[in-house]
Amino acid sequence: MQPRMNHPAMIVPGAMEALQAVGKLAECCGLSKEVREIVHLRASQINGCSVCVDMDWHGLKRSGGIDERAFAVAAWRDAPYFTDAERAALALTEAVTRLSDREDPVPDAVWDEAARHFDEKQLSALLLTITTTNMWNRLNVATKQVAGAWMKSPQAREVVERALAAK
Repeated sequence: MQPRMNHPAMIVPGAMEALQAVGKLAECCGLSKEVREIVHLRASQINGCSVCVDMDWHGLKRSGGIDERAFAVAAWRDAPYFTDAERAALALTEAVTRLSDREDPVPDAVWDEAARHFDEKQLSALLLTITTTNMWNRLNVATKQVAGAWMKSPQAREVVERALAAK
């Protein structure tokens, strides 16, 4: 499998840093890393983004998630591994990711359940997480990026090294 082109975020100067900066903002608002990881994984599954599914289940595992949780994210409604707050985050993820699937894209019941578990700052972080994941998914799927291959590129290694050095 070959990508259609190099990743756009690697081509446009400053794009990778800008896109990563938006994603980083969601980390400071009290939304747990594990919720962010399951949201990333679920949106990526819906969008068929093999690159992100590959990265996201690894991320979930690194954040302390058990394998059963990672494997069950697609079937979260019927799996016993998720809290009510995580279920609310996953329902909101599905609604925001599938905007054209229903007349009322984000029903009040879905929103209200999420708002019951997360304060406004956490909800904002949750929405940023969902929407940035969808952005990455669309870039990867449109350009047919290959799961696992992106980390082998010199540009990706440079970006990761800079991110690690900044910590």
